[in-house]
Amino acid sequence: MPKLTDRERLADLEARQKKIAQDILDARRALRGKYVAMLADMEIERLSERECRDILAHAIRAGGAASIAALKSLPAQPHVEPDKRP
Repeated sequence: MPKLTDRERLADLEARQKKIAQDILDARRALRGKYVAMLADMEIERLSERECRDILAHAIRAGGAASIAALKSLPAQPHVEPDKRP
């Protein structure tokens, strides 16, 4: 195999970098898609769009373990059916 020139090596490395960046983007989209699919089974319609965004943003910022611990420490609330809300 002939030795690559510096210019060819740089072009090869840049092409690999672009492919890796695309692979990362594809993996991120696939993972986010799995998480979105989980939401389909949850009663998120009980939240406003703003509340849902805020909850998720704060949970992501704080981290999973800290968010779960904080939510578990809240007092239990009786379940209220959406059509029976005041």
